[in-house]
Amino acid sequence: MILLTLLYALYTAIVHKPLQRVLAERRSKTEGAVEKSRADIAAAEARTAEYEQKLREARAAVFRAQEARRQAALQARTNALNVARSKAQAQVLAAKNDIEADRAAAEQGLPADAAALAQAIVRRVLEPAQTAR
Repeated sequence: MILLTLLYALYTAIVHKPLQRVLAERRSKTEGAVEKSRADIAAAEARTAEYEQKLREARAAVFRAQEARRQAALQARTNALNVARSKAQAQVLAAKNDIEADRAAAEQGLPADAAALAQAIVRRVLEPAQTAR
């Protein structure tokens, strides 16, 4: 039994304790590497999330700029259309006024022209009769 106890004491001192120390050191190194890997993955995920957020913000800014340009173009088109309509309405009104003025002038000159025309017709009709006498 003494031999067994001595053998156990020698095994513990020579083999078991150094082996346990090496195994504990190896476990701490692998767990440390795993922890470092987890930290690196978490940092990469954080950077990815930050990149995606910046990308979303940049897209939103581009869409806002496009919408602003579209609104400006639409406003410019509306303004140009309103100016063209105003000019067309003014031209139509001026043409209506000119036509009305021409009509009024024609109505005023019509009786005098009708009388002159009637006299010319009468002269032409009666002229052959007067030359025959």
